[in-house]
Amino acid sequence: MTQHNTKEEFAQEIAMCRELFEKKTRDYGTSWRVLRLPSLTDQIFIKASRIRSIQETGENRVGDDSKDEFVAMVNYAVMALIQEELGPDDAQELPLATALKLYDKHIGLATTLMLDKNHDYGEAWRQMRESSMVDLILMKLRRIKQIEDNGGKTLVSEGVTGGYMDIINYSIFCLIKMRESQQA
Repeated sequence: MTQHNTKEEFAQEIAMCRELFEKKTRDYGTSWRVLRLPSLTDQIFIKASRIRSIQETGENRVGDDSKDEFVAMVNYAVMALIQEELGPDDAQELPLATALKLYDKHIGLATTLMLDKNHDYGEAWRQMRESSMVDLILMKLRRIKQIEDNGGKTLVSEGVTGGYMDIINYSIFCLIKMRESQQA
């Protein structure tokens, strides 16, 4: 039986996502700051829908693999959390150091949530199929869209923050599973 260290594996995948976020921020600045939360939600939806389509059809005409889409979902979800925190009135162009500090803050919160849930659920995600996690991401996105369409008002739900953090965590879990299957 393989011994897993979820915290280390999670950190390894996060480092890859953060590296891409940093490189793109160096290339483009924080141009994504112009996007409203529903636009970021829709970007994540596009990525998750593409993964599901590839899973269902087995056909990939664009060539980018699912790994790239999971990384993009992590980074778009972090951008959404940053946008939610800063709001539309703050400066649209952030210095690289500020953008990375905010990235690390929100990834840290998502990691803490993952560790807490992982403890309580006993690493159940390791027994899940990648396709199920993609379905859960799509469900979270539908919930987020509904909350956005309701002007952010909820009766009993946690709001969009928890949804974005779950999307980050499910995407990282898929990246871990993909890496493990390549190493097997």
